[in-house]
Amino acid sequence: MSTTTIQVRIDEETKKQAQTVLGALHISVSEAVKLFLRQVVLQRGIPFEVKIPNELTAKTLRESEQGIDLHAASSVDELFEELES
Repeated sequence: MSTTTIQVRIDEETKKQAQTVLGALHISVSEAVKLFLRQVVLQRGIPFEVKIPNELTAKTLRESEQGIDLHAASSVDELFEELES
């Protein structure tokens, strides 16, 4: 099977972060892209959900990124107590 080359432009920070994650998995960026494209073909679409979040979800994401109203739990039991209250 013949091969072709794909070039992708991405900001440097995202590339570095991806390389760090993929390096821990012993996968190169090139191999990760190949895996992604194979899954696109197999699933006949993007292999994960892509959607615009509703306003509540978007607000919650913004707040969590800013560290607003975050709660920490020291155990699973404490976490569930917090969730149920």
